[in-house]
Amino acid sequence: MAVDGTKYDANALCGAPFFPKETLGLAEPKGQAALETAMRTSCQSSLDVCWSIPDWPDWRQRAHDVKAYTIAHLDELLAKFADRLEAKGVKVLWARDAADANAIILDIAKKHQVKTVVKGKSMVSEELELNKAFAMAGISALETDLGEFIVQLTGKRPTHIVTPATHLSAEEVGELFAEKLGVEKTTEHEALTMIARKHLRQKFVSADMGISGINFGIAESGSFCLVENEGNIGLSTTCPKVHVALMGIEKLIPSLDYLPLFLNMLPRMGTGQKLTSYTHIFNGPTEGRTMYVVIVDNGRTRALASPAHRKVLHCIRCGGCMARCPVYQKVGGWAYGWVYPGPLGIVLTPQLLGYKTAGKLPFASSLCGACSQICPVKIDLAHQVVRSRAESIATAGSPARSCAERLLWWAFAWGMQSRWRYNLMMLAVKLGIRVAPALPIHPWLMGRWTRGRALPVPPKEGNFARWWKANHK
Repeated sequence: MAVDGTKYDANALCGAPFFPKETLGLAEPKGQAALETAMRTSCQSSLDVCWSIPDWPDWRQRAHDVKAYTIAHLDELLAKFADRLEAKGVKVLWARDAADANAIILDIAKKHQVKTVVKGKSMVSEELELNKAFAMAGISALETDLGEFIVQLTGKRPTHIVTPATHLSAEEVGELFAEKLGVEKTTEHEALTMIARKHLRQKFVSADMGISGINFGIAESGSFCLVENEGNIGLSTTCPKVHVALMGIEKLIPSLDYLPLFLNMLPRMGTGQKLTSYTHIFNGPTEGRTMYVVIVDNGRTRALASPAHRKVLHCIRCGGCMARCPVYQKVGGWAYGWVYPGPLGIVLTPQLLGYKTAGKLPFASSLCGACSQICPVKIDLAHQVVRSRAESIATAGSPARSCAERLLWWAFAWGMQSRWRYNLMMLAVKLGIRVAPALPIHPWLMGRWTRGRALPVPPKEGNFARWWKANHK
């Protein structure tokens, strides 16, 4: 039962839908151009900051070792973390999946008669489709991170885990604010920020509940850390009388001794900064306020149980692998169909949702290995993508096991076994490209596989072997 007395269906609160019929990201030509430029700039600024530190390789190894220890001892560290929190008056709740977490949070809202919620940035809340759950319960939930606020106004999903609205230009944001907020259009970044700040300020003061994520849970002290640049997390967690913090089970470090290392690495890789503007450490509720920590599994124990994929739980959500990924730069975040895009999503999403749902994602990679080279905690993402492909093919019900896919790869393997077969296959490809526009099946292809792609034009000089024979000296 919702706070307003209406009923809600718990099965409908099971998290964000995967692979909607219309993949909006591929239908945003302006968005992709802006995204590619932003990602290249972000990647270069992060690299410049990191390369200026002689000890950066040592930092990466230390961070990797800390996270490896954490994941190896996750059960005892989680128990210690929860015990320390509860000793400070924090109410700790455990959620198996998205439906469970949403039901817990709605129960908290009902208990405290919550009507309005302000949210700091939280990827776990995106997993849970928490805003939808609040709406179904008659509760108004407002994103207060500037990027999330902009994306919420568009009615779409974030395209990046650190900079959610990076696909939008200042011109487009100005038009959006003029339409949705009734203000005069501007393209000045500072003016746009002030418009959002003015709109949000009163919302912080009047909200009944604040929602946040957790960047780092500190097991030994029973505290947790949040970092930001805008101040909205500080307001979201201190103005309302109820604060609910959401944390995936893997977001722990053993003690405060290791926090400075990660506070140096996360902003450098995420935004190219040496440090974020604000660092908050929570040690329990202040007088007159109530604090909850909801610790969410939502498929993470599936990755924990897999020796091949356990390292993906080392991730600190910096987004560096996305900025470096040539596939992500071209197709954008929405094309990955769920919350986590880029190389992280390729590996993590099948672990959280299963290969029957996300079995095609491991094939959305060029296997260039740039993600593994850039990862600040040294996750072997490229190798995990290869393992994920093998597991997807081996999983009954995976979309990668379709008859069409298996026939395609059988034909490819057959054609690569001898020169004459290869030449025959290339001849068929060239003929197919030329006649495809005239075939009845072509509109179907343009609406599916070739959507957002252009069919290549065969070179006039023929294949490379023929060119080499004619031109090599």
